[in-house]
Amino acid sequence: MASEEKLLVADKSGDVYSFSVLEPQGCGKLELGHLSMLLDVAVSPDDRYVLTADRDEKIRVSWAAAPHSIESFCLGHTEFVSRIFVVPDHPELLLSSSGDRTLRLWEYRSGQELHCCHLTSLREPAEPWADKRFATSRITYWCQEGCVALLCDCIPVVYIFQLDAHRQQLGYRQQLAFQHRVWDIAFEEGQGLWVLQDCREAPLALCRPVDGWWQAVPENAALKKVSACLRGNWAMLEGVAGVDVGFSGLYKATFDNVTAYLRKKEERLQKRRQNPPPGPNGQAKKTKPGEASLRCSS
Repeated sequence: MASEEKLLVADKSGDVYSFSVLEPQGCGKLELGHLSMLLDVAVSPDDRYVLTADRDEKIRVSWAAAPHSIESFCLGHTEFVSRIFVVPDHPELLLSSSGDRTLRLWEYRSGQELHCCHLTSLREPAEPWADKRFATSRITYWCQEGCVALLCDCIPVVYIFQLDAHRQQLGYRQQLAFQHRVWDIAFEEGQGLWVLQDCREAPLALCRPVDGWWQAVPENAALKKVSACLRGNWAMLEGVAGVDVGFSGLYKATFDNVTAYLRKKEERLQKRRQNPPPGPNGQAKKTKPGEASLRCSS
């Protein structure tokens, strides 16, 4: 939280607990609960609202002082909400991503959706991951340029967007493709976008905008220093960051029982037409000439 007095933690059972920073040995306090699995939690910059994202496509905005009081719901996603992010320099705006492969911009106090970007429309059909389902695993923001970066959980691509807060919309800039799996991304003011990837020889990349186009910068002193530190702790880093924690198990499963039922029913009718049931004397009942037309006329 902005006050830095306590820390909020959400678990997969749907509960949010607060832990005191001033009393680190104290037990957690239950703040609010959900019936659905929680995937992310955020707090408004003024500490007035707690925002939670769940598996049932909802974003809930609750009062921090009275969590049972709900300010609004942000509804529109059609799959689980994987990440939410309150824009620091525009605290009334919220970014969200989902398993429906969209990035959405909200005015979260009213629950109004301001803009929606479909990530599938930004990919080339020839890309090897063009047909994959994916969700955003990280949203980060650069106040200096108003840039939003998205990291997806199963494709080696980082999407870059430009936030236009005045027009309340997002503009697609470009995508950065990498040779290795990307574990995490983060903006650093004055530096650019740090990219942590699954490659011991080059674990870190630094990207900056050059003439409006983001690209990796040549290795510099800061990049060398941090990369050397990562290589020295590679076993621990690989053991933690390398664990597969994707969202593939969270997609809704659909069962089309009606189609199977109609198919089996048609098969039964076909068999009955080919082998009519026996009559009273054990022989198949035959239709007399003109009987069918007589029944129709009656």
